[in-house]
Amino acid sequence: MKRSTWLVGIGVMLALLTGQTALAQSTSSTSSHTNSQQEKMKTCNADADSKSLKGDDRKAFMKTCLSKEGSASAKSGNSQQEKMKTCNADATSKGLKGDARQAFMKTCLSGS
Repeated sequence: MKRSTWLVGIGVMLALLTGQTALAQSTSSTSSHTNSQQEKMKTCNADADSKSLKGDDRKAFMKTCLSKEGSASAKSGNSQQEKMKTCNADATSKGLKGDARQAFMKTCLSGS
């Protein structure tokens, strides 16, 4: 009787140890995914702050930046549409209007 109790106890401990190992592995893979997402969020937030984006412009920028397509387009360079969005947001945040806005947009879109 003592021997069977001892074997059951060893079996339970082995099962618990196996379960903890599996849990640790699943947690580590989830945390590495979370860390990469957190890094992406930090980078996008820093970019939005450097461009002084607020409100709807910031939401649109963050959505684009955090999406997979957004990160691919950001890495591939500035497309004309992306330049236009960025320059427009910068001009709006600076409160430019009329000739000043036109001059700023021309300079911004030319990449100077």
